[in-house]
Amino acid sequence: MTTVHSVLPSLAPLLPELILGVGVMVLILYGAWRGDRSAETVSVGALVLLLVALSVVISQPVHGRVTTLSGAFVSDAFSKVMKSLVLLGSSATILLAHDFFKRERIDRFEFPVLIVLCTIGMMVMVSANDLIALYLGLELQSLAAYVIAAFHRDDVKSTEAGLKYFVLGALSSGMLLYGASLVYGFTGTVSFPGIVSALNENAGFGIVLGIVFLAAGVCFKLAAVPFHMWTPDVYEGSPTPVTAFFASAPKMAAVAMTVRVFIGAMPDVTAIWQQIFIFVSVVSMALGSFAAIGQTSIKRLMAYSSIANIGYALIGLACGSEEGISGLVTYMIIYLAMTLGTFAIILSLRRRDVMFEKIEDLSGLSRTHPWLAFCLAAMMFSLAGIPPLAGFFAKFYVFAAAIKAGLVTLAVIGVVTSVVGAYYYLRVVRIMYFDEPKEPYEAMAPGLRVVLALSSVVVVLFFLLPGPLVGAAGRAAKSLF
Repeated sequence: MTTVHSVLPSLAPLLPELILGVGVMVLILYGAWRGDRSAETVSVGALVLLLVALSVVISQPVHGRVTTLSGAFVSDAFSKVMKSLVLLGSSATILLAHDFFKRERIDRFEFPVLIVLCTIGMMVMVSANDLIALYLGLELQSLAAYVIAAFHRDDVKSTEAGLKYFVLGALSSGMLLYGASLVYGFTGTVSFPGIVSALNENAGFGIVLGIVFLAAGVCFKLAAVPFHMWTPDVYEGSPTPVTAFFASAPKMAAVAMTVRVFIGAMPDVTAIWQQIFIFVSVVSMALGSFAAIGQTSIKRLMAYSSIANIGYALIGLACGSEEGISGLVTYMIIYLAMTLGTFAIILSLRRRDVMFEKIEDLSGLSRTHPWLAFCLAAMMFSLAGIPPLAGFFAKFYVFAAAIKAGLVTLAVIGVVTSVVGAYYYLRVVRIMYFDEPKEPYEAMAPGLRVVLALSSVVVVLFFLLPGPLVGAAGRAAKSLF
């Protein structure tokens, strides 16, 4: 009995993951018993599970840093914020997918189960405090993601997307694992606190090589240049709710993982990895902004937009400071809202069971669906960084942190690429408001309305009450330093 009582408190930081783990096993058994007839019930059950886990994460008290599993798993203010974002992104995906999968006749119980499994992996990535835990979380997330990319197995594009994601993802996992093995070999430990202690004494060529390979692995998961090659094809080929998922929740986990590795384990060699992320940030902003100009597919446009946005977010990491990480977390909170809102609108472009995914299909939307056009215009203006919408503040915080850290050139490049990016965002608005209207689309599904309404509130009204979100980001950053 004494042993049980001593073990239970140590597992308290793992409670959200345990809830999801036990719950998903129940859902798998129920789905296997009932077959495809269970799809709707399992979707509702998965959504409830995610929301319960979210409420547990939010309600967990934060008293500094709490570790468990022999120090492999850490719970702090940073993990609390990033896990909340992951759970919100996953919950929104199930809402976005429900009507779409029903209409496409691929409404199977495996999808919500895979989303929950993916979420468990992402939450482990967020709280990982050693290289082994990090890799286990990453692989659990990745394996589920490969399957859902090819979930529409009768569609050639979806199958191709899953295959490309799997092959390139396996390559990136190998690179990350090789980098981790080099770091272990030269430090003698996989624990992040242990690596910090070892790097106080040694930062030779082997460590530099390990850092380079680790950076390559995490950049693939971030979809940052030069490891972005999978993003446009996978975004375009995957079912649209899956694309919305890839653009939201896994991005939050990948950013958290990157911060854990480089801020948490390597603060004393910031000068080495800072150069890598300055380069990655610059080329991601530039390629994402310029490559998006010629796109005709909304999903490919959002793919290049996500590459550019990761470039802006990485400015915060490149600063290597508390202000930079605070700006990064704020950026990701706002980016999540902008992305989910945009995809809710993309999923509503349906007429007689046909989905429309070309930018020209938005022609005259302001006259056929004025509120939909207003919300999408708000998302586009926000992504372009136009005040007083939330996207302006997201960029302002990371640019201000860069200037304070002495990275003025990086901030200037960010401003210039933002101006370039504004061109293709404003082009979408022009098409909606000035081109001739087409036949109206069907009414939005309830799930899409919920996601769009919540996203629009954050994007449009952020400037009225920025304190709670910015304060949460500040506390998250402070817990790392």
